[in-house]
Amino acid sequence: MNAATQSLSFQGQAGAMEVVCDTPVDLALLGTAVIAHPHPLFGGTMQNKVVQTVARAFVQCGWRAIRFNFRGVGASAGVYDEGQGEAADMLALIEQVAPTGPLALAGFSFGAFVTSHVVQALPPERRLDKLVLVGTAASRFAVAPIAPELHDRTLVLHGEQDDTVPLASVMDWARPQSLPITVIPGVEHFFHGQLPLLKSLVARHLRA
Repeated sequence: MNAATQSLSFQGQAGAMEVVCDTPVDLALLGTAVIAHPHPLFGGTMQNKVVQTVARAFVQCGWRAIRFNFRGVGASAGVYDEGQGEAADMLALIEQVAPTGPLALAGFSFGAFVTSHVVQALPPERRLDKLVLVGTAASRFAVAPIAPELHDRTLVLHGEQDDTVPLASVMDWARPQSLPITVIPGVEHFFHGQLPLLKSLVARHLRA
C-alpha cells in the first residue's frame, strides 16, 4: 500500500479501540474513510483481506483509510454486542478521527450491517460523501435502509456465488429501496482470486 501506516488507539464506549490509519503519501488528501470489518466471533478483524483491499482503494484515490478492531478483537476493549455497541464505537471513532471535512464509510459483511446503522445515526449536519458496502450481511442481520439521497454516493458490491450471504437476501433488502446492487459473476463471499477486481470497482466508485 502506497501509504504511511500508523497504529493508533482511540476511545470507544467500551474502552480503548485498536486502530490503523493508512495515509496517502503522494496525493492531496481528499478526506477520511472509516472501514468496518467482518463478524468478530468468526475471525473478523481489521486485517481481513477484503477490508485491507477496500482501504487500499481509498488510499489510492487520495483518502486517509481508518481501519479498527471491533470491541473484543485484538487490543480493543469490551465484548461482542450484536452490532449495537459496535455501531456506537464506530460513531465515537468518527467523531474523533473526522469531526469535520469529507467523510466516507465502508464495511464488509457484518461490518456492512454495522455501517448501515452508523449512516442512519450520523447527525443530520454531517455530510457523507461516499459509502461502500461489500458482502452486506442481509441474511443474518437487520441491515438499515440507505436514504434515497445517498444512493448516488453508495456502492453495494456482492458476489454472485456468495454462500455466506446469499445474493437473494441482499436483493430482498435492496428491492424496496430501489437501491442498485453491483453483482460480480462467479465471486464468493471473500472475493478469493478477485481482490484486484474489488479494488478496481471501489476505486472507480470513489473517482466517479
